[in-house]
Amino acid sequence: MHIDRRHFLGVAAAATVALPAQARTQPATLIAATPMAAPTWATLQRQLLDANAAACEAFYAAYVDRRDQLKVFERWGANDGPDDAAEATNDWFLLHALGGSDRIKTLADRFWEGHLRQFTAARTTDVPIARQGMYHREFPVQMDWQHNAEGLTSFNVMGLSMPRDARLLARTRRYADFYTGRDPAVHNYDPQRRMIRSLLNGSRGPMLRQATPLDWAGDPFDPTPFHMEHGERNYQETLDHYAEYGDVVGDNPLNLQATTLGLNAYALGGGDRFRAWALDYLSAWAERAARNDDILPSHVRPDGTVGDDWWRGVYGWGFSPRVPQTGVRENRNRVSRSITAFMGGLLMSGDMAYIDLWRRQADRLNNASRLIDGVMSAPTMYGAEGWYGWKPGPVRTNGFEIWYMTQKPQDRANAGDDPWIAFLEGRNPAYPEQALGADLKRVADRVAARQADTTTPQTRLADWPIDINPASVKALVQLMTGGLHIARPPWSKTSPPQGGVPLHCRLRYFDPAARRAGVPADVSALVHSMSDGQTDVTLINIGQRPRSVTIQGGAYAEHRIDTVTLDGRTMAINGRDMTIRLEPGCGARLTIAMTRFANRPALAFPWDR
Repeated sequence: MHIDRRHFLGVAAAATVALPAQARTQPATLIAATPMAAPTWATLQRQLLDANAAACEAFYAAYVDRRDQLKVFERWGANDGPDDAAEATNDWFLLHALGGSDRIKTLADRFWEGHLRQFTAARTTDVPIARQGMYHREFPVQMDWQHNAEGLTSFNVMGLSMPRDARLLARTRRYADFYTGRDPAVHNYDPQRRMIRSLLNGSRGPMLRQATPLDWAGDPFDPTPFHMEHGERNYQETLDHYAEYGDVVGDNPLNLQATTLGLNAYALGGGDRFRAWALDYLSAWAERAARNDDILPSHVRPDGTVGDDWWRGVYGWGFSPRVPQTGVRENRNRVSRSITAFMGGLLMSGDMAYIDLWRRQADRLNNASRLIDGVMSAPTMYGAEGWYGWKPGPVRTNGFEIWYMTQKPQDRANAGDDPWIAFLEGRNPAYPEQALGADLKRVADRVAARQADTTTPQTRLADWPIDINPASVKALVQLMTGGLHIARPPWSKTSPPQGGVPLHCRLRYFDPAARRAGVPADVSALVHSMSDGQTDVTLINIGQRPRSVTIQGGAYAEHRIDTVTLDGRTMAINGRDMTIRLEPGCGARLTIAMTRFANRPALAFPWDR
């Protein structure tokens, strides 16, 4: 039975739209002329932006050649393949969007183009799907969306810095249409059944047979010269890692990460059909969860049904493959990673029902808890024999994301005692300096790792440079924007690691003089507190020249700024953005009242809307 998305999710799914320009109350530029001594956090913030720029430039010189290609031993595979190469410059575009140097964006853009050429030319001998190139039409030929999403970590935030780039829009539309059903040459999506047909999919379509270890592990090679992330000692162990990875036919919740392509295509101006497809596909999964006792299934059969084998599939509820080195079974349920796609659904629709289903799932798991060794424990896995994978206490997985998106008091406990949340709640005033200092140390440690690295292009795999890439943005994203840095490793104790996720934040900044994303030179920003309808932020100009900053509600202008209070005066905004002029050595603390998720997402810069 097809359930209409609007009926399932409620009227709010239609989403509100931004008020037309003539209906907005747009005040003159706010002026901050109150002298403010530069606080330590503001100085550290500027130091971190500069340190990132210098370290990233040196990293590029060491690991990228004159053709803008990564200097590694090229392989196909889920462990060390093209998706890992694409991650070498993770967070560089995000750095630029926060206020990092233009050089960072230039290098990141050059690398993306270079790696596309590199892995289009790279070919396998034994793996059938990649014998004509690991990329086809500038996209992975066939892989799962845990790895596809990781490889798109940079691509999915390019629009924050370059929303008018015609090449970016064309690529985003092409990539998305591999999954909307519009591309006549690629049949990943079944629009009648509202499903992606296989866990393994890409620009050459879905795998509609049992996967082999070779498909996952790549061509034979000798792993002894390399660092092997999973500890394999020979090629046979590399194959054996994937011995139980055959169950790929049918839909899997990891495929929901493809909806980010629809979000970006829509936000870049590609057309409403991309948003409509993404929301419809997400809603199909929400309906499946509703019919499955509020548990998001991990397996949709090829005919589009969910049966009593709902827990099957690679990375599913019942996926506990054997580790070849130890013989021990390891639980690898990755269903929780798909919450980020539903966060995108909220961003595109304004409908909190996309997040509510995750709270209901957590309740369902907690209701299945039992006493294990005298401790009440919740399950994390499900198989033919029922629930297993017990962990002490209630379910905490995804609690951070649920609370961040809803901002509801009843969700706060499951978010955990994170030091950033403690700062936002007024209980950890030292956090800004500590977090910025930790990221400065991280940059320095990565620089030291690069300087000590004795590997050569023939003794390092594509995943090696990822842990040397110095870009460190977690503190900047949290403190400047009130946002989540969703990346590898996990951004909170209760969150799974992943990549390819759009930026979720409370505020973004633009330099209207330079006509670019990010705060201008000499400007720092600190979000002090957030609630459902309010954000408190301090902006300061620590330099000797006046600076203007445009402040936007959300990464995609999805939050409507209703009013702003400055120096005891409250002014109506009723729009997506506002501008403040900061005199030299001056700052201001703003209280911004906002309606979250009131606008449909758009990546256009404020002056281009």
